Amino acid sequence: MENTENTRFLGEANISRLLLKFSLPCVLSLLISSLYNIVDQIFIGNSELGYLGNAATTIVFPITIISVAVAWCFGDGAAAYLSIAQGRKNTEHSHQSIGNAIGATFIASLLFAGAGFLFKDKVLYAFGASEATIGLARDYFTIILIGIPAYMLMNMMNAVIRADGSPAFSMASMLTGAVINVILDPVFIFGFHWGIKGAAWATIIGQAAAFIISFAYFFRSKTFRVCRKSFAPNTRLFGSVVKLGASTFITQMSIVIISLVCNIMLVKYGAASKYGQDIPIAVIGIAMKVFTIVINLVVGVILGGQPILGYNFGAGNYKRVKETFGLALGATVIVGLLATLVFELRPQAVIGLFGKESDLYDEFARRTFRVFLSLVTFTCVTKMTAIFFQAVGQPSKAAAVSLSRDIALFVPLVILLPISMGIEGALWAAPIADAVGIGITAALVTRFFKSLGEAEKTAGQSADIPAVQPTKPGVISP
Repeated sequence: MENTENTRFLGEANISRLLLKFSLPCVLSLLISSLYNIVDQIFIGNSELGYLGNAATTIVFPITIISVAVAWCFGDGAAAYLSIAQGRKNTEHSHQSIGNAIGATFIASLLFAGAGFLFKDKVLYAFGASEATIGLARDYFTIILIGIPAYMLMNMMNAVIRADGSPAFSMASMLTGAVINVILDPVFIFGFHWGIKGAAWATIIGQAAAFIISFAYFFRSKTFRVCRKSFAPNTRLFGSVVKLGASTFITQMSIVIISLVCNIMLVKYGAASKYGQDIPIAVIGIAMKVFTIVINLVVGVILGGQPILGYNFGAGNYKRVKETFGLALGATVIVGLLATLVFELRPQAVIGLFGKESDLYDEFARRTFRVFLSLVTFTCVTKMTAIFFQAVGQPSKAAAVSLSRDIALFVPLVILLPISMGIEGALWAAPIADAVGIGITAALVTRFFKSLGEAEKTAGQSADIPAVQPTKPGVISP
C-alpha cells in the first residue's frame, strides 16, 4: 500500500526535532518495560523473601530474554522492512511481512512455553538455581510461562507500531502494563501474602493489558493494513524480515549466553569465596537490571531514530543518516558518563533500593557496580551502534558489533580470569571486553561512513552499502 504522505516528513523535517519526537516516547516505553523486572526486584528484596527471592528472579530473567529475542527479531525485522520500504515509496507488501511476523511470534511463544513447562527444573538449575532458590524460582517461572504468548506478541507489535510513526501509542501500551504491575505488586506480595507468586501474577497481568492495547492498534495503523491475506506464509518476505531482525536476536541471545556463563562462574567461584553462592547471583542480577535501565535509555534513542534512518537510507539521503547517527551517539555518551558517575560514586544508594542485607552482601554489591559496570559508556555505544546498523539494513555489521563484545570477548574472559583471580575475575571480564569491543565498533562505523561518502560521490552507484536491494516492485529481499 502506498502512503508517501504519512512518511515524507521523515526525509524533510529537522533531524533534531524528529529524533526528539520519536525517541522520547520510545525511551519512556523501554524504561517502563524495565520496570516489570526492577519493580519485582524492589518489592521482593524488601519482603521476607530477601536476597534469595531476588536470586530466584535473576535465574529466571535470562530465560525470559530468550523469548524477547525471538519477539524482537520478528518485530524489529518487520519494522526495518517497513521503514526502508517507506523510503523507497513502495509499501505494497509491508502488510504481509507484518502478518507473517505476528504469526511466527505466536507459534514461537507456544513452543517456548511448552518447552518451559516440560524442562522447568533442568533449565532453572542450568541457569544457576541452588537448593535454597529452586523452589522460589520454580514458582516464579511457572506463572511467567503462562503469560509468555501475550508478552512476546506485545513486544513484537510495539516494534512495528513505532516504525509506523506512533511511538506515543507504543509508550501508552507499555505504561499501562507497568502501572498495573506496580499497583498489583504490593497488593499481591504484602496484602495477599502470595510472595514471589504474587510478583509473577502482577507481571503477567500487566503484560496482558499491554498486549491488548497493542493489538488494538493494528485496526488503526497508518501506513499498512493487516488482513487475512497478510498471514499467508511468504517465505521470501519472511526471510527478509528474519535477516533484518537477526542482529536483534543475536544481541539478545548474547545476553542469555553471558548471563548463563556468568552465573555458572559466580556459582563455582562464589561457593569458594567468603560470599557464598547465592549473594553473587543476587547481586549480579540487580546490577544487570540496573544496567538494563541505562542501556534502554540509549537503545530508546536509536530505536526512535530507526524510522528516520531507514527512510533516509532507503531514499539515498545519506547526509541525514549521518546527522541522525551523530545526534544519537552524543546522547549515548552523555547517558553513559552520567551512569558511570553514579555507579562509581554512589553505588550504595542504588543497592539500597533493593533491600537491606548483610555487610558482606553490600561489600560485594559495591565492588560489582564499581568494577563490572566501570566502562558502561563503551557498552552503551556498542549496543547503540549495533541497532544503528540494523536500522540501515546492515545485519552482518550489527551482528559483528554485538558478537565481538559479548561472545568473542566477554565469555572467554569470564571463564579464564577467575582461574587466577577468583570471583573478582568474573567482575573484571566486563570492562576488559568493553575496552577491546569499542575499538572494533569504531573501526566498523568508520568503514561504513566512508562507504556512504563514496556512494554520494558516485551519484547513486552502490558501494558496499545496501544489505537490502529492490528486486521487483513491492519486494525487498537481501
